[in-house]
Amino acid sequence: MSDFDKMGHEEKPSLWLTFPAKIISYLFHPLFIPSYIFIFLVVEFPYEFSNITDWKLKMKIFGVFWMTAFFPAFAVFLLWRLKFINNIFLRTQKERIIPYFITMFFYWWMYYLSKNMTDQPAVLEFFYFGIFWTTIIGVIINNFIKISLHTIAAGSATMALILFSFYYEVNLGLAISCAILLCGIIASARLLVSNHTNFEIYSGFGLGVFCQVLGYWICM
Repeated sequence: MSDFDKMGHEEKPSLWLTFPAKIISYLFHPLFIPSYIFIFLVVEFPYEFSNITDWKLKMKIFGVFWMTAFFPAFAVFLLWRLKFINNIFLRTQKERIIPYFITMFFYWWMYYLSKNMTDQPAVLEFFYFGIFWTTIIGVIINNFIKISLHTIAAGSATMALILFSFYYEVNLGLAISCAILLCGIIASARLLVSNHTNFEIYSGFGLGVFCQVLGYWICM
């Protein structure tokens, strides 16, 4: 156990640290990351959506949020209300098993749609493929450690931005730098307000990065 972990067990961090950490954990919840990535593509590469109307584009953004955030979150809520899990925050490895498979299905569906739709960026195919595989590998790793879902998502998003830069051959240095900074902030926040160990935090980031590289290699 690291010195940080020992300190966390001996003395709780102050409210001045835990309150912002909780806000950061909510704002950058793993379920929101696909929506953030889609919006980034809309803002940074608007020509990729030039052949659809503004209304259809708004519906696409809403659809991404609906499929990757709302439905998985609602499924967790139902599991909690039906007493299949004890806490909607999924604090134990056992409670995470069913939500992993639920999210896996929705990510697979988004990957399937991205392969067959021509009115959105091709890079979404490897991105969805990557996050789909994070759920597959994540649920296996979950049998051994409670790998951090937040840093899986943060690692996926950061690597996706780097790969977008390669694919489009543009300089996304500012966006990538901000993403890396946010990764550090998210990791620190999870260490403050969760019971994750350093290894669970870092391995989550590594898994997210690996699966995006895998997706790019296979799909592009």
